[in-house]
Amino acid sequence: MALNKPAPDVWTLLADWVEQTPDAPALLHGDSAISFADLAERSLRVAQGLADLGVGPGDRVALWLPNLPAYPLLYFACVRLGAIAVAVNTRYRAVEVADIVGRSGAKVLACAPGFRDIDFLSILAGVEPQALDSLKAIVIVGDEPATPPPAIEQLRRVPFDRLLTRPRCAANNAGPSVACNIFTTSGTTSAPKFVAHRQGAIASHAQQVAKSFGFAAADTLSLSILPLCGVFGFNQTLATLAAGKPCVLVESYEIERIAHLIAHHQPTTLLGSDDMFARLLDLAPGERPFPSVRWAGYAGFNTALESIVERAEQRGLILRGLYGMSEVQALYAIQPVDAPAARRKKGGGIPTSPLAHVRVRDPETGALLGVGQPGMLECAGPSLMVGYWGNEAATRETLTADGYVRTGDLAALDEHGGFTFLSRMGDVLRLAGFLVNPLEIETHVQKLAGIDGCQTIAVARPEGVRAVSFVTLAPGQALDEAAVIEHCRRGLANYKVPMRVFAVDDFPKTPSPNGFKIQRTRLREMAEERLRASS
Repeated sequence: MALNKPAPDVWTLLADWVEQTPDAPALLHGDSAISFADLAERSLRVAQGLADLGVGPGDRVALWLPNLPAYPLLYFACVRLGAIAVAVNTRYRAVEVADIVGRSGAKVLACAPGFRDIDFLSILAGVEPQALDSLKAIVIVGDEPATPPPAIEQLRRVPFDRLLTRPRCAANNAGPSVACNIFTTSGTTSAPKFVAHRQGAIASHAQQVAKSFGFAAADTLSLSILPLCGVFGFNQTLATLAAGKPCVLVESYEIERIAHLIAHHQPTTLLGSDDMFARLLDLAPGERPFPSVRWAGYAGFNTALESIVERAEQRGLILRGLYGMSEVQALYAIQPVDAPAARRKKGGGIPTSPLAHVRVRDPETGALLGVGQPGMLECAGPSLMVGYWGNEAATRETLTADGYVRTGDLAALDEHGGFTFLSRMGDVLRLAGFLVNPLEIETHVQKLAGIDGCQTIAVARPEGVRAVSFVTLAPGQALDEAAVIEHCRRGLANYKVPMRVFAVDDFPKTPSPNGFKIQRTRLREMAEERLRASS
């Protein structure tokens, strides 16, 4: 079996299963099924189509797509060409897309204009023209509006279906050291960093996850709910394919639709957030609503759902805490399936790869810490990133000389050979399951006239973790909260838009050796007080 033979690169990962089980289903979407042989064949045609557009080794292709079959087809096409797939969240709007496409120098951008009534092309029309200077073409998945926005009329637009008509690409530039993925993550500035991975790391991690998670079982079927633009959804899907098993691509995050697909396909594997599982349990009837699911991996983002593991277990669903980040890939660690709920509910766990290793360091003294002592988590192993694309300084700050990633997370080693994730050490927010640097929101808010300063924190609400912003105003100015929220809605992804904006005379501060430090804990308390008062 392919899992017993390490794949040196991502294309070989696919090719091995084409050779062994060509007719086995790889991707399921709606009423259609794509076999492993079909997946490879179509990817080769798409690769030639991209090559016709000028894409070659090292070029970037931005994938601004939901979980449609076009996403993995374009991804494997990039792998074959030696190009780099740049993940762009479908929730991103003009400000974010301009930054990612512009800084990455993407040569091609793929989008789906008809997806969930999001007018991707109109969003592109709002992008500053110079940010699209590197683009040679836009690949349109699905139908294109009859009249494209004037601002992008000069850009070549190519239907995705036309790429599928091209002959098979003969060139093969895949290789273990070839860069293949860029994921975006929060950094120390308002612009996200670009996390670059090579094919060897992506392929070996996919196979290791498949082994560790038991995906080789004959009945394995993954429901790929989480977006492929993030490592959580991407790694689950690729690990399932690495085991030669099928994935159901779920293109929209609608709980009713997800519940229907679970009932219809009877998946063995589910990954998601605590919010998702809480909503599924609320919706699904019966004492044991998901009998096909052997266990489910979950990430805890909402502190209001602290008892979700116990609640799920009462209804026959075993949840296991996970750990991952773009720099080390998702599914880096997981809690044992046979552990008690009190342990399984914690983030972290045992590293998936036997070659991975973690350590915890005192952030002030630099001393390595023992079991149970909280400190900065550092991770090593074969799944690590190459570095931050285009940002050598940030790479040097994050990668240690002996090959560990400084995660920026607070964690403690446990007595089982693993670790427990405790919290982020910095100010990064988790909103809708994504890491968001508050500076992204604050910088955007501060573009409005009359706003002198902005601080943004996250607050746990019954409907999920939401952003709340505090602003200071220029003399004589009054806060128009609705205008600030609308400004954010136009420029940022929905999950980054503050649910409320409050004006304050000044931010609570604490003096420190390097100046004043904003008391973010106090801001969170203030937000909760004001939200209670207004409810």
